[in-house]
Amino acid sequence: MTRRRHKKNPAIAQWYQMDLHLHTPASADFQQEGVTYLDLLREAERKGVSIIAFTDHNTVNGHKTMAEEIDDLELLERLGRLAPEEEQRLQEYRRLLDKILVLRGFEFTATFGFHILGIFSPKTNLRDLEFLLLQLGLPPDKLDCGATDVGATTDVLTAYQLINEAGGIVIGAHANSNHGVALQGIRFGGQTRIAFTQDEHLHALEVTDLDRQTKNATARFFDGSKPEYPRRMRCIQGSDSHRLTRDPHNPKNLGVGDRVTEVLLPEFSFEALAAVFNGDDFACTRPYRAEARPFDYIQAAREEGPNIVQDFHQQYSKRGGFLDAIVADVCAFANTNGGVLYIGVPEDPRKPPTGLGNAPTRVINMLRTEIETRITPALAVTVDLQDTLGVKVARITVPRGNDAPYTVDDSKIYLRSEAETTLAVRDEIVAMVKRSLGLTEQPPAAPAPAPVAPAPRPPETAELLQLQPAETPELLSPPRTGVEIADVEVRQGTRYYTMRDLRNGNLVKNVTLRSARHLWRYAIQEAENNPVNPAQVRWLGDVGMWKRRAHGNLTRFDLVQRVGDTLRIYYGVTEEGLHGLWSTLVGE
Repeated sequence: MTRRRHKKNPAIAQWYQMDLHLHTPASADFQQEGVTYLDLLREAERKGVSIIAFTDHNTVNGHKTMAEEIDDLELLERLGRLAPEEEQRLQEYRRLLDKILVLRGFEFTATFGFHILGIFSPKTNLRDLEFLLLQLGLPPDKLDCGATDVGATTDVLTAYQLINEAGGIVIGAHANSNHGVALQGIRFGGQTRIAFTQDEHLHALEVTDLDRQTKNATARFFDGSKPEYPRRMRCIQGSDSHRLTRDPHNPKNLGVGDRVTEVLLPEFSFEALAAVFNGDDFACTRPYRAEARPFDYIQAAREEGPNIVQDFHQQYSKRGGFLDAIVADVCAFANTNGGVLYIGVPEDPRKPPTGLGNAPTRVINMLRTEIETRITPALAVTVDLQDTLGVKVARITVPRGNDAPYTVDDSKIYLRSEAETTLAVRDEIVAMVKRSLGLTEQPPAAPAPAPVAPAPRPPETAELLQLQPAETPELLSPPRTGVEIADVEVRQGTRYYTMRDLRNGNLVKNVTLRSARHLWRYAIQEAENNPVNPAQVRWLGDVGMWKRRAHGNLTRFDLVQRVGDTLRIYYGVTEEGLHGLWSTLVGE
């Protein structure tokens, strides 16, 4: 059936509600009898949902059933044999399908039972999707069952790749819950989770806590600030409905459109939606709030506070060095892990944003010009206007550069160290050059195993990962943020320190108290003036907490680890660097 799409003004992007995880009676575990496909569309309309996807378990039979019903009605219409109730049904289908974008898809069960959503254009041939399911290892006799239990199929990473190459949007279904690729509650090593959530073919993670503003929310875990998870992942939410309406006896058992995401699109099409999922503008999706004010992406970022991938600048004038600080941050993000800057916004979420004044476009153009003329080599930075709390502010989105080191005014090289932008020192510049050239550096010998930075691209198959058990306390690696004094040498009365960056394992030599940046200086002063007293450490086995300091939204820990007869001391560890027994130690 050819359907007319209502056109929107292409110059004006609009917010649409979408639910990309709906089951139909084609799923064997659908819970309500007598529900029709027209009922599903009507319920989506009633909830105000404009974009939906039928994602039955390992089948596209739901799409086939609805298409066949419409085809039969249209045949009867052409033959002039349409009964009045059939005429009404056909016209209702046409009205709703002109209003609602129904995407084709499925929920695939990969090896070990992990669930993956594949979302496709409504123009995709259903035979092609069935062939894809067979490629994914689905037994032919299971193609029409709509069951979750389908035996041995393709591994997670291969499934990502095949769905993506077939033109689909790849989403980890309920990633933080049962059968989710984030391995919630499963005691396996972190390497598998890294592989499953950082893969280049994965577009998004569906989570059940998108609207939570807590430090333990899944979206915050995958925001690019975690050392092991440097690729920021888009997080969305869907109903995962197995019924038409919410279960009155179990409110968590949702119906159509009971948990949706809003998406900002320039046009009402699958192509525009796919561009969002393939892009890096994370403000284009947000959790839908039915009764409260719309989700404010910038205010949520302020409540989280500055970190390695985001910062805030209230002032932006050249006088006072404010513009210089912005350009330095852009350079630092490009040399580190990318990030986002918000201009016209104080970092304190309790203070109102000042905005960009009466000429926001002029400010945007000034920022673009400064970045383009002062940063070398050229960097693909996006500068745009955003709204927060009734004012216009600037957002600068900075990618991680692939041609580091990037410089300001041809001479100054900056790095991002947690929530601080600093000038890079010699050893850091050397490491950046090697990274840019694709060279690997063997870490020098250390008194205990140095932290190992995980590879950003994991092995190709889950079979290679072997789902390794979680590390034991005896093999506990150091925290993944903060700094360690690896060595000290006295030359002509001056102490020269070798500092180990726990996030990446890099060693920086010849650091003095005078030349040290903020965290390094703190570590050196503590080591010289307030050495660790083991009797005063709060121990948990061979790991202990020496100090705990709070500064705004950021809490830092000074931690200790016994390795034989020696103590390793880790200064300024943030919550993002805690794992395993370290998290238990500090109560995170």
